[in-house]
Amino acid sequence: MKPLKAACLIAMTAFGLPDVAVAEATTQVKTQPGHYRQLLGQYEITALSDGTNAMPMDKLLTRTDPNTIRQLLAEKSLTPTVETSINAFLVNTGKNLVLIDTGNGTQANSNVGKVQKNLLAAGYRPEQVDTILMTHLHGDHFGGLVQNGKLAYPNATVYVSQKEYDFWLDPQHLAQAAPERKPAFQRVQDVFKILAAANKVKTFTGDAALLPGITPVFAPGHTPEHTAYSIVSDGHKLLAWGDIVHAEAVQMPIPETTISFDSDMDQATKTRETLFAQAASEGYLVAGTHLPFPGKEIDQRQHRGANHREHQA
Repeated sequence: MKPLKAACLIAMTAFGLPDVAVAEATTQVKTQPGHYRQLLGQYEITALSDGTNAMPMDKLLTRTDPNTIRQLLAEKSLTPTVETSINAFLVNTGKNLVLIDTGNGTQANSNVGKVQKNLLAAGYRPEQVDTILMTHLHGDHFGGLVQNGKLAYPNATVYVSQKEYDFWLDPQHLAQAAPERKPAFQRVQDVFKILAAANKVKTFTGDAALLPGITPVFAPGHTPEHTAYSIVSDGHKLLAWGDIVHAEAVQMPIPETTISFDSDMDQATKTRETLFAQAASEGYLVAGTHLPFPGKEIDQRQHRGANHREHQA
């Protein structure tokens, strides 16, 4: 009987063991999603990353002492060369699908040119975009309009302010530009020649709404008529402000800090201070091309002696 009892004990012990599943190896994704979505009233806002570009802020930022710049960057655990975000913003109003800026487009630098890929990952197709709003005509904003000589968003009408358009598309400005500036003018003219041939460009003046709830806000200084866009739905407001800020760690506390890309540094400073004050007093959201993706909230930060609150989408 003893051997039988032992056999029963062994069997009971075996039956009492939990089943252990052997999992198959799963490859890690190792990439951060390049889109971030939130609602603004009835409108859906999706931030789309174009990637990042390393920028030596201690060399590019001006009108502030380099030591102060490095100190402010260090307080944010940043080195003087900052891996700077490039963002575009997709607005689904329910009737229109609106893209604000398009990123760099395909470049030799593989760190950028990702707007369209991230738009697809966000659940939309390029042909669904019916409106593109340009904040200004620097390459990291309009470069994604045309790829391989073809419209990247074939059904979209591209809106740009008349003064900005005239500045960059004027053949005399190209002819008179310094040698290092000629490629920038030439690239704009090449891209917009393709868009114009397809009858896809509309220019505007004034501040009349371009679409329901979407209004241009002229914010000059970075370029001759750099334009922000006010987006309002159900009383909620977001200002897509383009290149008002390139280095938030420095320019938020010291808005007089300009960057070498600004065409009129005095005007750029004035515009930045005006928009900071408005955002603080009205409490609306802001979405910036070069704010860290996908953005963050700054609460009650001291701005030249006055408390302000700014949300970055």
